Amino acid sequence: MELIFVRHGQGQHTLDTPNSLHIKNPSLTKEGKEQAYLLRDTFHLKSEDTLIISPTQRTLETAQIWIGSAKVKAIVSPLVSPRMFPQKQEWRTLPCDVMMKRENIEKVFPEFNLDHQVSEELWKDGINTLPEKEFRIIGEEFLRGCKQEEKGNIYVVSHDGTITSYRQLISKRLLTRDDFPKDAGWIRIQY
Repeated sequence: MELIFVRHGQGQHTLDTPNSLHIKNPSLTKEGKEQAYLLRDTFHLKSEDTLIISPTQRTLETAQIWIGSAKVKAIVSPLVSPRMFPQKQEWRTLPCDVMMKRENIEKVFPEFNLDHQVSEELWKDGINTLPEKEFRIIGEEFLRGCKQEEKGNIYVVSHDGTITSYRQLISKRLLTRDDFPKDAGWIRIQY
C-alpha cells in the first residue's frame, strides 16, 4: 500500500510569523489555493482512493480544491490534526492549530465525512500535545487501519509536524524540523 502525506497549501498563519500564528482558523492564501489546484495535476484521484483530512480550515480547503469533482472517499479525522514537532510538553496549542468543531465542518464542508471511530476526547483536543508514548499507540492504530484499505492510495492531508511525526513513527529514525515538507509538498511511503 502507498501512503501519501500531503501538507496543506500556504496558510495565512505563515505570512508574518510569529504574530500570524495567533490567527484562529486560518484559511489558505491565494498562493495556497494555487498550490492546491496544482495537486490535481500531480495526483489524479480515482474513485478507489481515500483522503484523510485534518479538521482545520486550511487542510479542508486544500482537499476541497484538490478533489474538485472527483468521486473519492474523504474523511476528516483528528488522528491527522496538527501536532507540534518536536514535542514539548510545556508548550500549548497555538490558535492557528485549534481544530474546527465538527458541527462547523459539517456546515462548511458537507461533502466530507467525519471520523466517528475516534474518541470524543480526540475530537476535542486532537494530537497536538499528546505525549510521545500516547501518540505512538494512537499512530500505530491509525496506520494499521490504513493498511486494511484494500485498494487505491491513501492520501493524508495534514501539517508539517504531524507528517513528520508519522514519518518518524514509520521509519523508526529521528527526524528534525529540517525534514518538514514545504507548503503543498508531499511524501510517498510504501507501507
